[in-house]
Amino acid sequence: MILRRKKRKGIKRRLLLLALLLLLWFSHKEIGRSWYPFEHQELIYHYSEVNQLDPLLVVSVIKTESNFNSQATSPKGARGLMQIMPSTANWISQQISKEPLQPEELFNPETNIRLGTWYLADLFEGFKNDPVLVIAAYNAGRGNVTRWLNEQHWTGERKTIDQIPFMETRQYIRRVQWNQKMYYYLYDTKQQTS
Repeated sequence: MILRRKKRKGIKRRLLLLALLLLLWFSHKEIGRSWYPFEHQELIYHYSEVNQLDPLLVVSVIKTESNFNSQATSPKGARGLMQIMPSTANWISQQISKEPLQPEELFNPETNIRLGTWYLADLFEGFKNDPVLVIAAYNAGRGNVTRWLNEQHWTGERKTIDQIPFMETRQYIRRVQWNQKMYYYLYDTKQQTS
């Protein structure tokens, strides 16, 4: 019993210290911006506008996917800033320009952002502008999310993401949304209203 109380006190102290550190850290936006950079702003704003997307969502996906490493390659073969699979990139390229795409082109930031933002916009169209479904589909694939919804494994709501069968996707949604909140705090001059 005494051991439990000491453990709880220790946890409370650590949480209080963490909260204090976060408060100090985010009271200085320049420090926060060093942890949440906004590289390739011009490209992100341009292709977000072209595809009618929130640029702070796009930068949050990039932060989550590659942490701005344009040469990133996942164990499954996804490449570049937005971690696009070569087969998906080729399909997107066919939709946009009817031109095939070489996998190496995914390491080019402009190409990757152009294709990734188009794909996000396509997911928004397919999932009726629901950002939680879009983020889930960007990670797990359109087919998986559709199946989870049709088979009632997941209601599709943010508050029920623990129903998602893939732990990676549950964590991915949380990370993207956390990153988006941080980007709104650090870079948005009008602040997020929701």
